[in-house]
Amino acid sequence: MGVKNFEVIIVGAGISGTALAYELARYTDIKSIGIIEKYEDIATLNSCASSNSQTIHVGDIETNYTLQKAAITKRTAKMVEKYCLRHHYQNEIIFSHQKMTLGVGTKEVEFLLHRYEEFSELFPYLEVWNKEKLKELEPRVVFDEEGNERKEEIVAIGAKNQWTTVDYQKLSISFIQNAKKENVELELFLNTKVESIEKSKKRGYVVKTKNNTFYADFVVVDAGAHSLFLAHKMGFGLNLGCLPIAGSFYMTNEKILNGKVYMIQNPKLPFAALHGDPDVLAGGNTRFGPTALMLPKLERYKKGTFLDFFKTLRFDKNIAMALWKLLKERDIRGYIFKNFLFELPFFNKYFFLKDARKIVPSLKLDEFRYAKGFGGVRPQVLNKDEQRLLLGEASVYTGEGLIFNMTPSPGATSCLGNAERDLKYIVKYLGKSFDETKFKDELTDGDYCVLPEPIASQKAIVNLIRA
Repeated sequence: MGVKNFEVIIVGAGISGTALAYELARYTDIKSIGIIEKYEDIATLNSCASSNSQTIHVGDIETNYTLQKAAITKRTAKMVEKYCLRHHYQNEIIFSHQKMTLGVGTKEVEFLLHRYEEFSELFPYLEVWNKEKLKELEPRVVFDEEGNERKEEIVAIGAKNQWTTVDYQKLSISFIQNAKKENVELELFLNTKVESIEKSKKRGYVVKTKNNTFYADFVVVDAGAHSLFLAHKMGFGLNLGCLPIAGSFYMTNEKILNGKVYMIQNPKLPFAALHGDPDVLAGGNTRFGPTALMLPKLERYKKGTFLDFFKTLRFDKNIAMALWKLLKERDIRGYIFKNFLFELPFFNKYFFLKDARKIVPSLKLDEFRYAKGFGGVRPQVLNKDEQRLLLGEASVYTGEGLIFNMTPSPGATSCLGNAERDLKYIVKYLGKSFDETKFKDELTDGDYCVLPEPIASQKAIVNLIRA
């Protein structure tokens, strides 16, 4: 049995854990970092490109983001962008496509026009695209299967010449590679499952696995849904329960969209709206999704996490009430049932076609298939005290040199921003230093946006559409 000592141990080598390792190695005087990963490679679960939509969620076309949240997300998204450009990862890890949110029907069109007016100052590169412009940019969102223009009024707000897409597994690998170039002892332990984390009698923590014992002054758990599982084992975060939502995708047989096309979020639904994305693993073919399926396991395609789910849910009357509040909404009940149908063999394509045709009205059954093996699990968190679902990320800061992070979407986009938050806490706790000037210079200063037409011309288009 081996014994290893580190200043900081990170549990989980996904996008969140590797981003933190990179920042600690690059911008602090911490000299020893251990990363413990239970699987055979880096970022094989939700950070894997087949498990997510490969999107940089900036907040410009995500209609469930408030202006305040979009401002925060923009900053963290630009950190990913700047990191990739600094290391020349264009068209290897980060990719550029056009992107848009599509509004269909009078109500949605007016919603998008109003949203453009509200968000255009924060995102000055946004453009308004009417039906005529969409014929040029994304013709398949305009024409039906007979070749006629769709009858509904449509409009989109979107952008060109922006970095939109990331292979987050490759990004995770790059974080480790670049961290190892720094003057730091960094060790990665693969195929190493954490069995327990205990307070050390001397200082810090003892992290036990089957074959090794690790000691650390500070431990950060970035293990997806299992972060809460490990927190509960130590008696932390007991007011939280985990509701895993699995997301599936459908893949087209060829490229049918030129870029990302998002739909408007239903404000009553706490889950992502359907969108079409160019898939970097499939030569740019369009991937539709995600669906949303409540799944009683913490990891989608891995064995043995059913029992972990029930332990992490910690079902009681407060969890029951939180679920009841969700399910009493007709829109949510209907959505859950519909997404169950999307998983039924053979019939699923017929049910999915109706939804996908809101984006591509000419879509045919023989143009797409269920993407077997694609999709991951988003660990949505239930707050027992408030009897409600928490939207977004959740963290348990124990105040004792131990952090547990659960990061559903947009956790990958926010990986460097979340790491910055944890880094500041770690260096303060350990009495270490943080080179904030270097950090800001390399990751946060400047903007790589390419501005298209002047905003005034876009406002003229808004007025023309409304007229």
